[in-house]
Amino acid sequence: MSTLFAFLHHLCAFTLVGALAAEFILIGQVQGEALSLGVAKRLTITDAVLGVAAGLLFVVGLLRVFFFEKGAEYYFHSHAFMTKLSVFIAVSVLSVAPTLEFMSWRKALKAGQAPVVEPKKLRFIKMIIHGELAAVVIILLCAAIMARGG
Repeated sequence: MSTLFAFLHHLCAFTLVGALAAEFILIGQVQGEALSLGVAKRLTITDAVLGVAAGLLFVVGLLRVFFFEKGAEYYFHSHAFMTKLSVFIAVSVLSVAPTLEFMSWRKALKAGQAPVVEPKKLRFIKMIIHGELAAVVIILLCAAIMARGG
């Protein structure tokens, strides 16, 4: 069972990183306030995949901590684990802003129109996505430290 949950944890993590990379590429295609209908639709779908992957990653990760690995006592005394968990939670909170923005586009998308977004808001979303990618690097570093007993 431990192997199955390790696999599920990695599957969710790779899905999350893939969706985040797709968001990075899609948001990079937006020039000024010229958001196309196709890019807007793909961003909303990609963000939904990202959200589901993050939620499942968190649940599966906690199940591993409490039931399938070394036990909560071990993990909650690991600085690398606590940093990894803290960064994950912080990024999850930050990612609410782009998600809410993408969700606000639903009405326009259903009408077959590209949403109109202020350039300042698009820059803010791009900044958050860049931050999320940087956080993935920190999380991977913490995972490597944990794998080496740190």
